Amino acid sequence: MTPAKRTMSPAKKSQRKISFHEGGLHASTGTALSKKISPAKHASAKSGKLGPKAQKQEMFYENVLKRKNRKG
Repeated sequence: MTPAKRTMSPAKKSQRKISFHEGGLHASTGTALSKKISPAKHASAKSGKLGPKAQKQEMFYENVLKRKNRKG
């Protein structure tokens, strides 16, 4: 089953739209979509222990998805 593709609108006019497949980091860490990814798995992905793809997905999560959910 192919995960759903999601497109995010830019926050500023000079930025481009971002498209990605949801659930990629969950798949790379071996976590079910219904469960939250543990901090230990986030740390493993960030350090590259789970591979370069998981490391890129973790950086995307921290810099784009997590930042968008912050208030202020």
